[in-house]
Amino acid sequence: MELERHLQALVEANMEEMLGGVRFLASEYSTGPVHRGRIDSLGLDEDGSPVLIEYKRQRSESVLAQGLFYLSWLVENRAEFEALVEQRLGAEAAEQVDWSNPRVVCIAADFSRYDLVAAGMSHHRIDMVVYRRYGDDLVTLELAASVAGGCGTLSGRRSELARPVSANRRTVTDVLAQASGEIRGLYEELDSRLLDLGEGHAVSLQHYVAYRRRRNFACVRVLAQALVVFLRVDPTTVQLVPGWTRDVRRIGHLGTGELEVRIGSVEDLDRSMALLRTSYAAAA
Repeated sequence: MELERHLQALVEANMEEMLGGVRFLASEYSTGPVHRGRIDSLGLDEDGSPVLIEYKRQRSESVLAQGLFYLSWLVENRAEFEALVEQRLGAEAAEQVDWSNPRVVCIAADFSRYDLVAAGMSHHRIDMVVYRRYGDDLVTLELAASVAGGCGTLSGRRSELARPVSANRRTVTDVLAQASGEIRGLYEELDSRLLDLGEGHAVSLQHYVAYRRRRNFACVRVLAQALVVFLRVDPTTVQLVPGWTRDVRRIGHLGTGELEVRIGSVEDLDRSMALLRTSYAAAA
């Protein structure tokens, strides 16, 4: 990129494809006279999590600190962000904004080892993305590191669930903590198998745990008697079985995915593995 703004303009014009489902909201967003800054790009991901993006054309050790600086403003100005979402995407999208784990995306030509270690130590949700230019007409984005939030665990390793945002809001963490030993054990087995599929990480949100590659490949909700998993699988390609699989394309639900799979036992999990692998492949 000749200039930083050229990289920014390219990503903003193609944000949903390049950043895996992040919808563009604003460019060079002012943080006001007190904070005195401008957020390079603002977006909303497929889970309803706020996303701020900072760019550096060359290798930079300041982009992470800059992103966290703006994150502090973002979480203190939730109403302003939700008003922006309503203006750009509508009232329904604004009502579904999930503040349990907002996301910082840093895009640069390279990152130092200090950046990567600092990201890993953070309890915030951070994606460190390296851009590569090939010739005059090809640019790629490659994920250098990803922190799930809550515990500073890097992508590809086991991750704990993030801390609840408010004691007055019952989160997926609370539900899992209060679940029976059988359900907790089943969740741990499902978590292990999903992460063992390959590259990917788990992100705890308000109502479910999202398992991501470039996009979500599984969204897991914890119920009293079973786990409900939403997958990126076309229901028309599956022989639906009542009580196990369901087409939810026209049914409102929390989590992304067109196929619902209900897992109440290890046997259910065993027979669901082919569907989990299909969804994982579709999220590349």
